[in-house]
Amino acid sequence: MSSDAALYRSRIMTADQAVALIPSGAKIAMGLGVSQPPAILRALADRAAAGAVSDLRLYYLLSTAIAGETVLRYDLRERIRPVSLFHSAIERALDARAAADGLPPVEVIPTAFSQAPRVLCEQVGVDTLLITVSPMDEDGNFSFGTNTDYALAVSRTAARVILEVNPHMPRVRGDCTVHVSRVSALVEHTAPLLEVPRASLRPQDIAIGDIIAGLVEDGACLQMGIGALPDAVCAALRGHRHLGIHTELMTPGLAELMRCGVVDNSRKQIDVGQTVFTFAMGDRALYDFIDGNPRMSAYPVDHVNDPAVIARNARMVSVNATLQIDLDGACNSECMSGRQYSAAGGQLDFVRGAYASKGGRSIIACHSTAANGTVSRIVPALDGPVTTPRNDTHIVVTEHGWADLKGKTADERARALIDLAHPAFREMLERAAHAKGLARR
Repeated sequence: MSSDAALYRSRIMTADQAVALIPSGAKIAMGLGVSQPPAILRALADRAAAGAVSDLRLYYLLSTAIAGETVLRYDLRERIRPVSLFHSAIERALDARAAADGLPPVEVIPTAFSQAPRVLCEQVGVDTLLITVSPMDEDGNFSFGTNTDYALAVSRTAARVILEVNPHMPRVRGDCTVHVSRVSALVEHTAPLLEVPRASLRPQDIAIGDIIAGLVEDGACLQMGIGALPDAVCAALRGHRHLGIHTELMTPGLAELMRCGVVDNSRKQIDVGQTVFTFAMGDRALYDFIDGNPRMSAYPVDHVNDPAVIARNARMVSVNATLQIDLDGACNSECMSGRQYSAAGGQLDFVRGAYASKGGRSIIACHSTAANGTVSRIVPALDGPVTTPRNDTHIVVTEHGWADLKGKTADERARALIDLAHPAFREMLERAAHAKGLARR
């Protein structure tokens, strides 16, 4: 038996035994999205519910139902204290319930996604990692598969690395593995990976997708988010050629562009021939596609989302969504009605990286309205924090058109943005602009 195999056998234990290694007061990093380990999180929730452990702080981005049904249960909040770096529907529901009970919301650490590894390892001092990985290879390495992001950095510094080994987790190339010698406990558990259903496309999505596709040149390099709007953009790009991908999130829409030959990564300046990502989320077909794919590489988020790295590929096009844009062009992509809705994520990382690339374009896209047409997304002033400052906003797209804000005066910006608003709100925005001394002709 090899030394790696012997180490593997010595680290195998049940989920209950594995979470017993976590002391009260621990600072835990939980895997993002698909990599949240169901067996381990269930055992930890049960241990906390039994009063065997307390005063845990749980750090993470983008929780799913796996966490929501276990460690993020409302009744455990006194023993397992969630600290979110990016909200999902789970935290929004927890916050609504807490508000009804007169309690504080889930704590939030404002940060760019690119800074998450350093924040967790240095500022927070996380001491435990809980995550799902692929089975060990012949060199003693486990692949983080769908989620390299901040997990790689934490695996190298945490005192306890507890892995859930799932044969359904894909094995991916790149800098995305942890060696068995770093592992404290291994829990073998076979379970289907979480899948995210496709959102249905609305007419606004299709219109925005067509506009953005018209702004993308053949040979450009793409970054896309998740949801109906990015799916619409990918669908509209089917007639393009020689596109590349350098993205924080790998999606089914991007995978389809690879399958049909639109993406070949041949015109990239770095990672030529390779699609680069830091986490993946979608359906089983996506996970099968990235499994062992020699044309794909996963790297940690402090590399993938580094604006200096992003800018090294020419004609970089980033597409990000926002919740609000004010008349100066500043974007709030994090809060709604005074409450945390999501977080900054990698938006500003790619806004700056794309614009810094030769011939690059940073695109902020959104429907012109929200709440069934009753609320304008283009507003006189933001209701929440500035995610993308006005100095950084480049191209804005709604279903009513697009505008390049770079080089425009404050008056010209306001006028351009009012033209992108829904017609029902343009008169209100005109009045607000004039009151601020803007949009003068």
